[in-house]
Amino acid sequence: MGKVSNYEEALDFIHGRHKFVKYPTLKRMRRFAELLGNPQEKLSMIHVTGTNGKGSVTAYLRDLLLGEGYDVGTFTSPFIEKFNERISMNGKMVSDETILSLVQEVRPVVDQLDIEFKEAGGGPTEFEVITAMMFLYFSKHQPDFLIVEVGIGGTYDATNIIQPLISVITSVGMDHMQILGNTLAAIAENKAGIIKKNVPVICGKLLPEVQDIIKQKSESMNADLYLFERDFFATAKQLPNFWGETFDYRFKDHLLKNAQIQMVGDYQIENASVALTAFLVLLEQRSPFVPMNQLNRYLRRTIWPGRFEKLVDEPLIVLDGAHNLPAMQGISRTLKTKFNSRKIYVLLAVLKDKQFNEMIAELEKLPNVTLVLTTFDAPRATFKREELDAKWANISMYEKWNAALLTLINNMEADDMLLITGSLYFVSEVRKYFK
Repeated sequence: MGKVSNYEEALDFIHGRHKFVKYPTLKRMRRFAELLGNPQEKLSMIHVTGTNGKGSVTAYLRDLLLGEGYDVGTFTSPFIEKFNERISMNGKMVSDETILSLVQEVRPVVDQLDIEFKEAGGGPTEFEVITAMMFLYFSKHQPDFLIVEVGIGGTYDATNIIQPLISVITSVGMDHMQILGNTLAAIAENKAGIIKKNVPVICGKLLPEVQDIIKQKSESMNADLYLFERDFFATAKQLPNFWGETFDYRFKDHLLKNAQIQMVGDYQIENASVALTAFLVLLEQRSPFVPMNQLNRYLRRTIWPGRFEKLVDEPLIVLDGAHNLPAMQGISRTLKTKFNSRKIYVLLAVLKDKQFNEMIAELEKLPNVTLVLTTFDAPRATFKREELDAKWANISMYEKWNAALLTLINNMEADDMLLITGSLYFVSEVRKYFK
């Protein structure tokens, strides 16, 4: 590729990089950062990994810190509307000009690394290039805190060259098995790779097998460990006609009563509690006083596109990026507890490398759900009709999701519900249709 002279060419350069390398290593990313002057060493960071909940925890934590007057950078993936969202300052994505400038700055280094690592798996991957751009941007703009989401896993993720103030593990479940391993233990070991010496660790709800692995790693690193339902607690409360969740939260001598969040689902209470604990541990490092009476106001501001996002009130149309079995189990619980009196249509599109048969089974358990399958313009292949278990042969499947959407909307009554789900990429594509 020749000279990069505009935003479109910058994106082409980024997306033109290879996605994965055969042998995982941090050597290439460490060398990348070294050639850029190790920009990550100038930043105060919170590192976030987990199978599900990374984006929501990042959003809650961002808004808690913003509420206290801090400048907060975030590094997230994937994007919902525009690539630039991945690098944001105080909730605002960087400009097209910034993306172009960052690509122009890292391009010569990428060229050098392509030569250096030619015989060692190749030069930087797409995610490594984006991560380097992010470090470079924030080293120049110096937020008070930078929340860094892992891309996949932990141990060999490009972000794992950092020394954070706090490490967060939101959840551990079966996803990305082709990269992280085929057992829960292997996946947990990988995510535990972000735990650093003497750096506090905050964890969401974990299965006992996973918890044991996280405990062992934390102890070996002399890292204080805070576990949901052991060290901090949340009790859900039911409020009629409130779109969102209400709960009481407790950690040490901190108590927050009737906390309210706009995002729906019991897992969002857990996500908000993880963020609250990370926030409190972080502020305890700086100041003994924490303004608990203000935190509810900060939490209520948090929205995160594509997470049980209400698009239309009547009939109710909701988008959710649930893209793996644990996330779909969470969606199933939400539908069962909050929407069991409605007739629900679910439009589902899932990538081929996910547990799509098991995700379908989770939704088919619900008696008030009518499931319709479809495909979309995905970055990787979606499942095909012939790959479905024989027992799903009678489920309708549309080649074009927009045709399925129109058919469903035309058949719906005013008090019915339509949930569009299965992939954040799918949700991103459908969301543009409504916007």
